Amino acid sequence: QVDRYLYHMRLSDDVLLDVMARFQAEMMKGLGRDTNPTATVKMLPSFVRSLPDGSEKGDFLAVDLGGSQFRAHQVKVFDDGKQSSQLESKFYPTPKEVIQGNRAELFDYVADCLLDFMETKNLKHKKLPLGFTFSFPCKQTKLEEGVLLAWTKHFKVRGVQDTDVVSSLRKALQKRKASFDVDVDVLALVNDTVGTMMTCGYDDQRCEVGLIIGTGTNACYMEEMRHIDLVEGDEGRMCINTEWGAFGDDGALDDLRTEFDRELDLGSLNPGKQLFEKMISSLYLGELVRLILLKMTKEGLLFNGKVSTALLTKGKIEMKHVSAMEKYKEGLSNTKEILTELNLFPSEEDCVAVQHVCTIVSFRSANLCAAALAAILTRLRENKKLLRMRTTVGIDGGLYKTHPQYAKRLHKVVRRLVPTCDVRFLLSVSGSGRGAAMVTAVAHRLAAQRQCIDATLAPFLLPLGILREVMDKMRAELEYGLKRETQANATVKMLPTYVCGTPDGTEKGKFLALDLGGTNFRVLLVKIKSGRRRSVQMYNKIFAIPLEIMQGTGEELFDHIVQCIADFLEYMGIKGARLPLGFTFSFPCRQASIDKGTLVGWTKGFKATDCEGEDVVDMLREAIKRRNEFDLDIVAVVNDTVGTMMTCGYEDPNCEIGLIAGTGSNVCYMEDMKNIEIVEGNEGKMCINTEWGAFGDNGCIDNIRTKYDKEVDEGSLNPGKQRYEKMTSGMYLGEIVRQILIELTKQGLLFRGHISESLRKRGIFETKFLSQIESDRLALLQVRRILQQLGLDSTCDDSIIVKEVCGVVSRRAARLCGAGLAAIVEKKRENQGVGRLQITVGVDGTLYKLHPHFSRVLRETVKELAPQCDVTFMLSEDGSGKGAALITAVAKRLHNVGQK
Repeated sequence: QVDRYLYHMRLSDDVLLDVMARFQAEMMKGLGRDTNPTATVKMLPSFVRSLPDGSEKGDFLAVDLGGSQFRAHQVKVFDDGKQSSQLESKFYPTPKEVIQGNRAELFDYVADCLLDFMETKNLKHKKLPLGFTFSFPCKQTKLEEGVLLAWTKHFKVRGVQDTDVVSSLRKALQKRKASFDVDVDVLALVNDTVGTMMTCGYDDQRCEVGLIIGTGTNACYMEEMRHIDLVEGDEGRMCINTEWGAFGDDGALDDLRTEFDRELDLGSLNPGKQLFEKMISSLYLGELVRLILLKMTKEGLLFNGKVSTALLTKGKIEMKHVSAMEKYKEGLSNTKEILTELNLFPSEEDCVAVQHVCTIVSFRSANLCAAALAAILTRLRENKKLLRMRTTVGIDGGLYKTHPQYAKRLHKVVRRLVPTCDVRFLLSVSGSGRGAAMVTAVAHRLAAQRQCIDATLAPFLLPLGILREVMDKMRAELEYGLKRETQANATVKMLPTYVCGTPDGTEKGKFLALDLGGTNFRVLLVKIKSGRRRSVQMYNKIFAIPLEIMQGTGEELFDHIVQCIADFLEYMGIKGARLPLGFTFSFPCRQASIDKGTLVGWTKGFKATDCEGEDVVDMLREAIKRRNEFDLDIVAVVNDTVGTMMTCGYEDPNCEIGLIAGTGSNVCYMEDMKNIEIVEGNEGKMCINTEWGAFGDNGCIDNIRTKYDKEVDEGSLNPGKQRYEKMTSGMYLGEIVRQILIELTKQGLLFRGHISESLRKRGIFETKFLSQIESDRLALLQVRRILQQLGLDSTCDDSIIVKEVCGVVSRRAARLCGAGLAAIVEKKRENQGVGRLQITVGVDGTLYKLHPHFSRVLRETVKELAPQCDVTFMLSEDGSGKGAALITAVAKRLHNVGQK
């Protein structure tokens, strides 16, 4: 009979899955900037960005306003490796005149209770951080600020709504500061739900959901920042206080609300508000049972139709009665006793029926709660892109704790609705007190950590003044390299390339190009057509250079190169042709003519013996002779930077600068012959290969080198050499990051203070990982996966710090590179004697091409430092291959013109 009567309160799994989907839609509305104003589930950011990691320690105060009593707490958090804490509390009544009075009365009362507690515990002389648990919907813009949106739970204090409750508490404490000699620092405003999650998070680091089911109901969870439109930034996570009690206030649950729900709502203090809470929380369930029993009695289905005064009195049946009546064994006898006390004289059948009504009402509450919680768990799992997720829900509230069946029912339904989530339910111990202290402790820890991280990274943040100094020093070094008397001792060698022109469009023919500059070696056949159908066609083959050859003898290296050329000529079927060849040799060379290049010194990990001081063209010719299979016309030895400039010069005649920002770093540019004292002649221009990677080898930029730069330099193959390159090029940035990560880990700021074996390995942090980690499209979850691939087990907070470190190191590299380039474009402007210079820079290199921010920061820096130069950056298409062929073609053209 009762089942038929309360049919609408019994919800099937299909209905619950539908509720779950509706709640997910409401969550999305609450998170969106445009849809939040009309959303009922407000999804309030709490500005709690981190869960406890076990390293928190110290003494903290907490006050807790929101229940039937006001509480003050002292929490000691011990850093003893056992994650233990000690809580001491004192309870104070919340008189009706206070909770329905005015703002000053409420906060004066809170301050007085806190001072009394501090006196009791002898804490007055100490300055302690305080967490303020305020269990009402607040809009927060930071952790220590919250504007009350609306009162709930019978609170009706005047003048508080739409004001910041933290500043009200601070004012009340400030008034008492002088007279009572107390100094309390309110660090965090915390919702009791968030406090519950944080308390459980201290004991179980998987806990990322908080749930309250008591006089009120609410849930919070850790949401990805990139989904929270209401807060700036998309790094990391933040706890969202859903305020789910208002779910359905827009009519979304009207089809599930019964006549009893409507009657209860009309008789409440806030009709039309908190409709989901009124179907779930213990504050209303007893009243719901009373309304059902009253109607059933009026219809003659209970108590022989006799309506007692108790049944007519609002609030007469409370949640404690419902819990007692549902007890497994004593339930029926309890029911008889309770009903008799209420002057209802029940029969055995009445007792069974009333007990069944209680079961249906409380079961519906658990079902609805489970559906909304399942929506949150599903969102968490989808955010993490997991097929199956293990997580913990921290839980508190009288209904969950004291009702004999509630917890079991809730667990069972949640597991049925989300079978892909393995959920542990962890009961919170004093979530609102200990939790507020935990939030405060985490905020305290993060503030201290932030200070240490900022101090570590500060030397990498180069202000404009320092960059101008770098630019001026670079300009001075360029001049030293060009002058005859200072060139020998100059660090920036300013090597003449004997490339005296850029393409004019008349180049044509077949050319071979060799490209040696890294761990791979390429051979190319390049076909250039001139005229209206101007085009460049390329065919190439890539060969690996094993480490033992890179670091073996010079003869072995060049024999390997010739072996690769022979394979390619055979592959292309052109072994008999004596083709002109351009040799891209991306190492510092001193040239006496376009086809003579003496190696100044190896870079990029090469160490082949008997090469330094030798002419690489001669070494290549001798290796070809030794093989005695084919002959080639070696026209030009080319640096990849020059090749880059020439490739772009073929497309844009305004291109007179080449920049490589990749594994290595270098620049070349067209210099007026009259300024190049080390080469005879004053007419025309010649391309200068600056070899600027060695800038600073004389100590001129030691003021900006950090201890991490020095460690990277000392551990490199060429200590003391290429110092500027080691701060700006892809080959070294990952290693700088690794050194910083080790330092931060030693300070206990990363990876729980544990330096893993993989972090100790030099070179593990390749620059490609910097590019991936810094990508704007990459969620922190993917950053964590990259770190896991590197054997680094990171938390979400670790990932944020690693991303920040990568950003600081790569930004400095781009700004330093920009300062160097600004010196070059300014020199070009002065050479031309113009007020404003229009120039194109041809650029190549993986750092420039693949890093998500490097190119933008570089361009911005050049614009800041050289505002009178309009610089266009043009991406080079295969400067070392196509460029070498174009240089060879230009050299051939100029040679022919000379002969004529």
